[in-house]
Amino acid sequence: MISLRGPKLKIIAGLIALVCLIVGVYLTFFHSRGFVKTTATIVDVEIDFSSDESSSYTATVEYIVDGSTYTGVLDQSSSSYAVGKRISVLYDPKNPAVVHSAGGFGIYLMIAGAAILIFIAVSTVRERQSRQQVKARQESAGQSGYAPSVQGAERELYFLTDMGTPTYGHRLEDASRKMLYEAKMTKFTLTQPFGFDFIDHEHGTTVPHLVGHSEESRWDTFLIDNHYTFELDGVDVWKHLKQNGVSVDTALDSGNGRLVGMTYRIMRDGVEIARAESTSQYPHEEDAEQHKIAGAVPVQGFYRVWTREQNLDLVFMTLLAFARSGASDDRGGNYGALLGTLKRGQ
Repeated sequence: MISLRGPKLKIIAGLIALVCLIVGVYLTFFHSRGFVKTTATIVDVEIDFSSDESSSYTATVEYIVDGSTYTGVLDQSSSSYAVGKRISVLYDPKNPAVVHSAGGFGIYLMIAGAAILIFIAVSTVRERQSRQQVKARQESAGQSGYAPSVQGAERELYFLTDMGTPTYGHRLEDASRKMLYEAKMTKFTLTQPFGFDFIDHEHGTTVPHLVGHSEESRWDTFLIDNHYTFELDGVDVWKHLKQNGVSVDTALDSGNGRLVGMTYRIMRDGVEIARAESTSQYPHEEDAEQHKIAGAVPVQGFYRVWTREQNLDLVFMTLLAFARSGASDDRGGNYGALLGTLKRGQ
């Protein structure tokens, strides 16, 4: 099963638009070429009730050509058909028994196809403008990349995801629930990437980013891995992380009395910068105890994190990639986590 949103949805929409245009042109200019228009009377209407609560209407018409009466079935469905109603039809003068509808359905298809293509073009231009604006904001703020790695004492942090709202964000907080880093949505849209401000509360910096809609390809086969991803500033998020030296060892784990959940060893240029494990929506131990969570019941987007990193931007971005995509490994699939689990069991 393939579920597409974001950039790939535009490709599918573009293909649909082209099909509409091609079929519309054929119906309008070729399907009834040389046919002659006349007036016919509807003598019968058959209604087919389908399971999805929609219906199709098939009309049988009667019309006269050169004194002879012909009966034919129209090739288009319309809920306006009614017995006794007189409508315009097209017949083949070489074979008057061949009759077509004259309702202009092909024109409607061409209009629909053109409208979809215009919508895609406008959306693409606006997305490009948004990227330019975000890039200009990043440059004006002096944010050309991630902060260098600075080590300190190890601390236990908690990555949380807002739930129950389409404009959900993400945050990292410490044991005292002080917010350290967050991704706050500034622009919600169905057709373009979301606007986010990534705020480092410890260092007082804000960096804008465009976070695309999640995309998934679920093959459910041993031969082809599933793939879950989204774009960050126009680049696949997993490619973006690789470009910044990030790799992640992932595995399923059920140690220390926990239920089965994902574990992550996050590295930058081969050096570990953080460890994380999936949790319930109550990553704080006291919250889990209060809500009677006996072990970690994994919920996408919630992690317990251990790190010595003082600059949390790249750690946060890595966890956000897993939280928003639902992937299990740093290639956007599942096989990496499976291999990591097998290696850990050896």
